[in-house]
Amino acid sequence: MKLSNCHLRHGWWSLLAFISLGLVLETLHGFKVGWYLDADVAMRRLMFTLAHAHGTLVALVNIAAGLTLRGVAGLDLDAAASQSLRWGSLLLPAGFFLGGLVIHDGDPGLGILLVPVGALLLLFGVARLARNVGRLPDK
Repeated sequence: MKLSNCHLRHGWWSLLAFISLGLVLETLHGFKVGWYLDADVAMRRLMFTLAHAHGTLVALVNIAAGLTLRGVAGLDLDAAASQSLRWGSLLLPAGFFLGGLVIHDGDPGLGILLVPVGALLLLFGVARLARNVGRLPDK
């Protein structure tokens, strides 16, 4: 139950953060803020949109993981897979966001290097959870 609660807490707080980011992005768009909308910063807009979308999605993945751990009898998840899910769900959208803060001639900043790290961590965590679900006996 402790691990389930950890994923639920992480997922719900992340969901709040990334929905809030979406609200900020809509506000920047609504007020026609050049730093966000000018043609020469299209990469920034793309990176921030990807951060919002991926962050929201992986928050829901953590909520689903927490509910799955809570609701499926006999299901367990090792600490490494659990931490991979949580860290991956932070690093992936953070990489997009940081990549958009500073852009260089239409290319994202160095923060984008966090994206593949976060993606691999997420992949590992989801694969371990899927494997553990697949090993459960059919009733």
